[in-house]
Amino acid sequence: MSKPLNLPLAQAVVDRDGANRDSAELFDLLWLEPETRILVLHKGKTLVQDGELRLLNTEEATAGKYRVYLGRTTVELGDQPIGTAIVLSVLSDNAANAIEADPTKWIELRRSGAGLHPRDAALFTQALAIHNWHETHQHCPNCGQLTIMKQGGWSRMCIAEDRELFPRTDAAVIVSIIDDQDRILLGTQGSWENNRWSVLAGFVEAAESLEAAVIREMLEESGLLVTEPVYLGSQSWPYPYSLMLAFTAKVDPSNSADCYKADGVEISKLRWFSRAELKAEATEISLPSRISIARALIENWLGEEIISATEIDNR
Repeated sequence: MSKPLNLPLAQAVVDRDGANRDSAELFDLLWLEPETRILVLHKGKTLVQDGELRLLNTEEATAGKYRVYLGRTTVELGDQPIGTAIVLSVLSDNAANAIEADPTKWIELRRSGAGLHPRDAALFTQALAIHNWHETHQHCPNCGQLTIMKQGGWSRMCIAEDRELFPRTDAAVIVSIIDDQDRILLGTQGSWENNRWSVLAGFVEAAESLEAAVIREMLEESGLLVTEPVYLGSQSWPYPYSLMLAFTAKVDPSNSADCYKADGVEISKLRWFSRAELKAEATEISLPSRISIARALIENWLGEEIISATEIDNR
C-alpha cells in the first residue's frame, strides 16, 4: 500500500466561514474586531517576515483594489488566536509601495511556501487562487458585461443578467509512472531551466473520470500505456487556480518501458531514474519546489527527502 503524501498546501487550518459571507456589512463588522488581520497581495506576491506571513492590522492596511474575506483561523500562531479573521487585500503599485517599497520583501508562494507554517501556507494559497480568478473573470462569460463582487469576494454577479458566477477550479492529474524495475519516469520541458525534471501531469477533460484522465494524459505525453492508477492525495496549486490530484500508476505489461516518446509539445525529454541514480545526481539536477505535489510524489517513491541543485543554490 502506498504511503500518504506530505502535502504542505493541503492542510485544513482555516474555517472559510461561508455562513457569514452574505452580510452587506461584512467588512465593516470585521474592521471593528481588533484581531482582524490583512493579507496583502501585489502582483501575486505577499510579505513574509521571520518565516511567517506579515499580516497587517486594520490601522496599517491601505485601501486596496478589492478585498476578499478568507475566513477565520483554526490554529493559534504568534499573537493571532484561534478565530482570527483574515481578509485579503489586493494592492495597486502605489498602495504596495506605501506599505513596503523594497521589492525583495515581496515573496512568491513557489519560493517561500515550503518554509511557512501550514496555516500561512494555506492562507497564501487560498489568497492567490481567489485573486487569480477575480483577475480573469471580471466580465460575464455569457454577455460580456462587467461583473461585481459578492459574498465577501467569493462570487461575482452579472447585473445585466442577474447571473451569479463562482470561483473556477481546474482539475489536473499528476502521476508518478513506475516500471517493472521500480524506476520512476521524469520529464522536462523545453522552457525549463537546464536539467530540471518532474513527473507528468495534465488537465481532466469534460465528462472524464480521474482514472481515465491518468491513462489518456500519460499516453499523450509519454507514449506509454499505464495501468492500475492509484489515488494518493490532492492539493491546490494556484497557478492560476488548479486542483492537483496525485496518482501513481504502473507501465502496462502490453508495452515495453523503453518504448516511451516525449510528445515534443509539453514534454521535450523523458528519462527513467532508479533510486540510486536520482540520489547520485540530485545535486546536479533541479526538482520541483518542495511545496509542490510533484515533489511529494517523487519523494514518496524515493522513500526519503532529497535536496536538489536548486535548493543548494538558494541556501
